[in-house]
Amino acid sequence: MKTPYKNIYNVLKLNRFIVLAVLVLALLSSTFALWMAYSTNQKALNSAFAINTDGSIIPLKLVTQKENFRVEALAHLDLFHNYFYNIDASNYESNLKKALWLGNSSVDNLYRQKKADGVYNRLLQYSLVQKVLSIDSQIEEQNGTYVFRTVTVFEINRGSIIDTYELVSTGNLIMVDRNFPNNPHGLLITNYFENTLKKLNDKS
Repeated sequence: MKTPYKNIYNVLKLNRFIVLAVLVLALLSSTFALWMAYSTNQKALNSAFAINTDGSIIPLKLVTQKENFRVEALAHLDLFHNYFYNIDASNYESNLKKALWLGNSSVDNLYRQKKADGVYNRLLQYSLVQKVLSIDSQIEEQNGTYVFRTVTVFEINRGSIIDTYELVSTGNLIMVDRNFPNNPHGLLITNYFENTLKKLNDKS
C-alpha cells in the first residue's frame, strides 16, 4: 500500500542538510566579515599616526587640525596687523573698527590709549600715511595656550620724509565662534602688547 508519507525521512534529512548548510555559510560569512573589519582597523591604526620631531606619536587627524589652525592663525594675525597699522586719514576709522573684532579688551585698551595720546588726531592733522610693509608671525603652543610673536615693519609717510619702523608685538590666541565677515577665522587675540618699537631709517 502506497502512502504520501513514505519519503518523510528523506524530506527531513534534506531539510536538516539545508539548515546546516545555511548555518555553516552564515558562520563563514560572519567570520570573514570580522576578519575584514579587524584587518581594516589594523591598517587604519598603522596609517593614522605621524611621528613628532621628538619621536612621540601623533594622530594624523590631530596633525591636520593643528596644521589648519596654524594656517588660519597666521592669516588672522596678518589680517589684524594690517587693519590696525595700515591706516591713513581716509581709512583709519573703518580699519580700526574691523581690527577690534579680531581681539579682546586688550586690543581695545591699546586703541583707546593711542586715541588719548593723539595718534589718530596727528594722522588727520598732518595727512599721514602709515603703510605696512611686512608682517612676520611666530606661533607656539605652551601648555594648551597659543602664544604669538609678530614683527611688523611699517613706514610713515610725512610727505617729504618717510620713516620706517619695526614693531614687535605679542599676545595669545583663543578659538571663538566664526563671525562672517567680522571674524572669519574664529580666533581672538588676547593679552595683546606692543613690546618694542624701533626706528629703522629715514627716507627724505
